[in-house]
Amino acid sequence: MTRVAPALGLLALLAAASPSNAAPPPQSPAGSIDAAAALYPPWNGGDRDGATSRGLEFTVPPVDAMVDFHGNLTNPALVLYASGNYFFALGDLVQAFEAAHPEWRGRIFFETLPPGLLLKQLQAGGTVTSGNLTFTIPPDVMMAEQRASETWVKQGLLTAPVISFASNDLCIMLPTDNPAGITGLVDLSRPDLVLAMPNPAWEGIAGQIRTALVKAGGETLASRVYDEKVAAGTTILTKIHHRQTPLWLMQGIAKAGVTWTSEAIFQEKQGHQITHMLIPPEQNVRAIYSAALVPGAAHPEAAHAWLDFLTTDAAFNVLIPYGFQRPTP
Repeated sequence: MTRVAPALGLLALLAAASPSNAAPPPQSPAGSIDAAAALYPPWNGGDRDGATSRGLEFTVPPVDAMVDFHGNLTNPALVLYASGNYFFALGDLVQAFEAAHPEWRGRIFFETLPPGLLLKQLQAGGTVTSGNLTFTIPPDVMMAEQRASETWVKQGLLTAPVISFASNDLCIMLPTDNPAGITGLVDLSRPDLVLAMPNPAWEGIAGQIRTALVKAGGETLASRVYDEKVAAGTTILTKIHHRQTPLWLMQGIAKAGVTWTSEAIFQEKQGHQITHMLIPPEQNVRAIYSAALVPGAAHPEAAHAWLDFLTTDAAFNVLIPYGFQRPTP
């Protein structure tokens, strides 16, 4: 008892000295910092990250946040590498899968980086470094655009069959008030217009965007957006377009960017000051999302169950609210 009383007294003093949790006035410096931090991910919280016990929660955007790594690294039953285009839906997909397979609940780890980066991690044996943290977690399943998956099967990086489960169309993502007055893809060539665009080096969407630009304005338009404006610094290339494009639009750094329609719908559902403009079908390019088994997967039973699940109505119903469509041949 003699040790308990001083300990309780110390806790009381620390509690008394703790700062108030009351929000600062919005126009104060502290309020401005809070408002700026609110723009940063994770946008949909961590309640669907795949972990059942979260322990100490320490996420401080933008200085300490690992938003494209989800779940618990300890003893996973299934590891997914999924392209980040549907990061906002994957947690719900995992929850629906766990409802059908409660034996694996809380033991699914998944990443939502661009496919080119996931490929590099796969080729590095599953090892990745983010900030000061390095860890190794090889995937059981890779999820990427169908053409990429088929190419990786031919290269021996994935195992057939490739399972297709959803499709998506391109759109122009904009700040809510569309301050630049964008009316279509042709406007993206304006030299004064700052764009946020996916980097062709590791983001598969960049190739599809370039195809859409050629459809809308020929190679001249594509070259202006992806060559001349990049050289001039008015097309800013992203490393993680599904995070950086909406963030830079909300921060006022860029005035437009081309993304998948589902990504814009998610931002709108979050209440962010984001809207989108549809691209006409004759100029658009559709992506088909797919998945395939990694050779030598450590958890083949769960991996095959996941691939089977992706083609079910339960899985597709998770995707419908974000504008995804059934895959078409």
